[in-house]
Amino acid sequence: MIKITDKYVIEESIAYIITDKAQVNDLQLSKTEIDYANKMIENKSDFVHINSFYKSSFIVLAKAEKEKNSRTEEIRNSAFKAAAIMSEQKQEILNIIDLSNDLYSLAFAEAVMLSKYSFNKYFKDKAEKESTLKEIKIVSSNLSDKDIKETEAVVAGVCHARDIVNEPVSHMTAKKLSEEIEELGKKYGFKTEILDKGKIESLKMGGLLAVNRGSVEPPTFSILQWEPENAVNTEPIVLVGKGLVFDTGGINLKPSGSLETMKCDKSGAATVVGVICALAQANIPLKVTGLIPATDNRPGNNAYVPQDIITMFDGTTVEVLNTDAEGRMILADALAYAKKYNPQLVIDLATLTGAAVVAIGESATAVMGNTPSHIAGLKESGFEVWERLVELPLWEDYAEQLKSSVADIKNIGSRWGGAITAGKFLEHFTDYKWVHLDIAGPAFTEKKDSYRGQGGTGVGVRLLFDFLKKNKRIA
Repeated sequence: MIKITDKYVIEESIAYIITDKAQVNDLQLSKTEIDYANKMIENKSDFVHINSFYKSSFIVLAKAEKEKNSRTEEIRNSAFKAAAIMSEQKQEILNIIDLSNDLYSLAFAEAVMLSKYSFNKYFKDKAEKESTLKEIKIVSSNLSDKDIKETEAVVAGVCHARDIVNEPVSHMTAKKLSEEIEELGKKYGFKTEILDKGKIESLKMGGLLAVNRGSVEPPTFSILQWEPENAVNTEPIVLVGKGLVFDTGGINLKPSGSLETMKCDKSGAATVVGVICALAQANIPLKVTGLIPATDNRPGNNAYVPQDIITMFDGTTVEVLNTDAEGRMILADALAYAKKYNPQLVIDLATLTGAAVVAIGESATAVMGNTPSHIAGLKESGFEVWERLVELPLWEDYAEQLKSSVADIKNIGSRWGGAITAGKFLEHFTDYKWVHLDIAGPAFTEKKDSYRGQGGTGVGVRLLFDFLKKNKRIA
């Protein structure tokens, strides 16, 4: 899809990325086109489209007054505009000429590819929904094949994550999710092990089993292992993803208006799958293990109810006060299970709380944990890929809200600081370096959001890939 070239065909569509408006005068355009572009830029436009009918020319201005990461994000948003125009005009090839010595060409190409994504498998006429763009040529002498391979791997990982999120529960039960993981493992070369209900019962994963009690579909616990021979770490980094294939809230049924997007409650699991696919495709030399507890949460059968006391995988007893706080129940079993790997670092991802969205909005992820250096590294990567993190405190006084008179811990605190008390609940099951990412805000969008698309966004894949490949941060 992406390739590096030392020349371009003038008859093909071209995106010029410039850092100085004076550079417009040196572009391979007619005088009329140059005059038009200069006029648009003088009128404060940083994106100019010149329609030549058989091709398009795009001029994208990287504004010097912007902070670097903000500037790069504007470039990505311009790439989305270019991709939309090319799709509308049925164009197949885009050349990228970055006159900033390739500061932005990869970001532009990545965003164009992500903009191509559509979840169209259930349309009768799929072809109408597909982008016609087939090839991106980056005109450069600075980039390497490794740069291209990593960019394509990340895009593939994001798209796999989006596909998983966008599948309705009618087509992706916990079992079907595990089967999808197995297929991706075969494709990309990572190992998979799927624990069925019998094995989960033998391991006494009480949280996962309790949430599953209301469902007619059995739970699964998927283990993904990327273990390249040239790995720089001895013990793995473990990623844990919440795999609620659909969340009704259980007995504490969600109100209308909150149910309609609940296929997205497997976004944490989807991100873990997407990251490991990307790491394997790019052959990143890190041992990484993924753990995905999966079920749906329904009010049927012998559903767990408030005031139930559940014994978890590690023996902790939990007093259930709200069955809609189910994500932490299944994650707790997985976090306790992660101890067996003697992990170097554990990162969990989950659409865990509406409280996180109330606190920081839909465009950022809440981050908590016990390892400041890793949180700092993740925050840095978050700004670089524009999947930004806001750190919330895990102060010990929040744990007071989780004290129970009849069990070791309650599964919810008060209505205040709900994202933090959820983090404190998870913290109880950890004894290693650990980071929690609450992706409830940015994981799913009900309307198109630039290159992030509509529906599942695959948030976290680009963030974690960037963080993990800079393995000097993992210590």
